[in-house]
Amino acid sequence: MFDTVRNAFKVKDIRKRLFYTFCMLIVIRLGSQLPIPGVDSNVFKDFFENNGNDAFNFFDAITGGSFLQMSVFALNITPYITSSIIMQLLTIAIPKLEEMQRDGEEGRKKIVEITRYVTVALALIESIAMAVGFSRMGYLADTGVLAIIQVVATLTAGSAVLMWIGERITENGVGNGISIVLVINIISRIPDDFGTLYEQFVSGKTPAKAVLAAVIILAIILVTVVFVIYLQGAERRIPVQYSKKIQGRRQVGGQSTHIPLKVNTGGVIPVIFAQSLMQFPVVIATLIGKGNGTGIGSKILKGLSQSNWCDPDQPIYSIGLVVYLILIIAFAYFYTSITFNPLEIANNMKRSGGFIPGIRPGKPTSDYLAKILGYIVFIGAVGLAIVALIPIFFNGVFNANVSFGGTSIIIVVGVVIETIKQIESQMLVRNYKGFLND
Repeated sequence: MFDTVRNAFKVKDIRKRLFYTFCMLIVIRLGSQLPIPGVDSNVFKDFFENNGNDAFNFFDAITGGSFLQMSVFALNITPYITSSIIMQLLTIAIPKLEEMQRDGEEGRKKIVEITRYVTVALALIESIAMAVGFSRMGYLADTGVLAIIQVVATLTAGSAVLMWIGERITENGVGNGISIVLVINIISRIPDDFGTLYEQFVSGKTPAKAVLAAVIILAIILVTVVFVIYLQGAERRIPVQYSKKIQGRRQVGGQSTHIPLKVNTGGVIPVIFAQSLMQFPVVIATLIGKGNGTGIGSKILKGLSQSNWCDPDQPIYSIGLVVYLILIIAFAYFYTSITFNPLEIANNMKRSGGFIPGIRPGKPTSDYLAKILGYIVFIGAVGLAIVALIPIFFNGVFNANVSFGGTSIIIVVGVVIETIKQIESQMLVRNYKGFLND
């Protein structure tokens, strides 16, 4: 990986792309520190600290601290991520969108344009809900209509600007711009989290205990990262053989290839789905001031909150953890079912003269792929559940209050791997061009 980055700086075009990406990241971090006009960041910081839960910690992690400070980028790119997921689901449900997706580059551009409009609409809805809610709670400097409109306009514009920056990074920089924006926000919170871990487990301890605690923390992080790398890269390769054909006087075809089925077919999406579903009621209850009661409703909300899971003093709330892990596995199957169509792949193979050795073309091939996919999806889902469980376990048992978790680690590792691969492919294309020019 380091060799790839070092060699990339030797190539002028890639060096320019890296510099462009770096400049855009600086703009993102500056915007994350710029407060919304008419909003006191310290007031919101105190509010989130007093009403702190895993939902707000997660939002704060993926927004790079913007949400906690209520900066102009407080919404960040979460509306874009949500709209992208919605469009993926609608592509399966609406034939018109499915037809667009099959139209190649033109269809893809239309879907991207619709996604932009959905993003702005979602950002507007979220901004209105937040501005009105915080105004009623007295957290805005001015509770007038104009002040609310100002906050709504700023939050919506901030989200739209970040979406634009992400697209420009994709076009003129390196990697997927939206993913890069998300990763830089997560990484920006890591120094604070390490500082929290140091103060909690290392500072003030005897040298032996301090060294032991530091070694354990680093070992857990290293093992988790290595596990995620293997999980992201693991795949089951299904061999495919193509029949020989006679074209004119030549014999073509007959080559062997494979279908790569990723073990983690859904990526981080199942974890985000499960986390969003569990945390949505908690966020709403907190914003309307109904999350600190003693009734059955409040106990259910505590069970949905990750901050109460794996707590030795209150084990009953860990039932929510069991529900969370089950949701991760269920969403892994659900997301894979809408993004991978074994029947379509089997039909395409049949039309191209391809077959899996020992399996008849057509429906038997589709059934075989579905069976294999069912096995590897379960393995990938369990792997995701383990990655998600590790930070939750240590946060609950040892009260390690950090913002990053399994979701953040999966996102960072996945994006870094894909960005390195893209840089390598660009360098490979340049070498080919150089060879052809010679």
